[in-house]
Amino acid sequence: MQNLAPIALFVYNRPQHTERTIKFLQENKLAAKSHLYIFSDGAKTKDEIDDVAKVRTIINKIDGFKSIKVIERKENAGLANSVISGVSQLIKDYGKVIVFEDDLVTSPHTLTYFNDALTLYEGEEKVMHIGAYMYPINPEKLPQSFFFRAATSWGWATWERAWTHFEPNIDNLISQFDKKKKSAFSIDNKMNFWKQMQEFKKGKNNSWAIRWYASIFLKGGLTLNPSQSLVNNIGHDGSGVHSGINDIYNVIINPKPITKFPKVIEEDEIAYKTIKQFLATRKGNMVRRLKRFVNEKLSQYFSK
Repeated sequence: MQNLAPIALFVYNRPQHTERTIKFLQENKLAAKSHLYIFSDGAKTKDEIDDVAKVRTIINKIDGFKSIKVIERKENAGLANSVISGVSQLIKDYGKVIVFEDDLVTSPHTLTYFNDALTLYEGEEKVMHIGAYMYPINPEKLPQSFFFRAATSWGWATWERAWTHFEPNIDNLISQFDKKKKSAFSIDNKMNFWKQMQEFKKGKNNSWAIRWYASIFLKGGLTLNPSQSLVNNIGHDGSGVHSGINDIYNVIINPKPITKFPKVIEEDEIAYKTIKQFLATRKGNMVRRLKRFVNEKLSQYFSK
């Protein structure tokens, strides 16, 4: 019998998103055999107390898993600190973990994919992260799953052996990059990963994910990914910590299970080129960019 990884779900102040995330997780084929740990962060301001309470009402009533443990914080730790401490705790107890946030809808096969990959690559030091999200690229010319350098944070899993390399100190990370590494880290400068590192240093974001990807990259690690996404992020409605209103990253979830995994532990060149092409053109032409900018500004105005 497969030794299943525990699930860590991080929730905050979005009751409707949380409800949907849990509903889709419950429909996973391995849900009833999996231990679920829900980490509920405390309210940051008085305005958020009601929504945090609504979320806690939802998470304290759910079923459909082997066991459910809710961990409620009195104070606000913030998403990054919550994720780092929650993941570290479960990794220590179980040696591996599957991680979700409160704005992800999953395929019924997502937990199966994670557990199969966690078992298959358990002894492969170079494989450090398993991601369930993939950009809206054309999967037809790609294998069902492949290795890539960057780590996605919308549904992921890892092992204790990899998580020990997580370096939270941004200065320690930045000091190890030269010009060549910055370019390779940023997918030949097609994605703003290096900018995210600099913004973290300036206090403009508090991302655990960019530090985790940098930690993987600097160790020469690889991430496993599906060619068609097993999750979709429903948080791009302006309600999230780091998400604006955006449809660039919307995907159609793969309805089929992942049954084929790469045997050779190296980055897939065709997948790399396909992702690089998507990142280079993802924002569209000037008209599309302007339209998106106006929509974002209008929605911010009306949500005030």
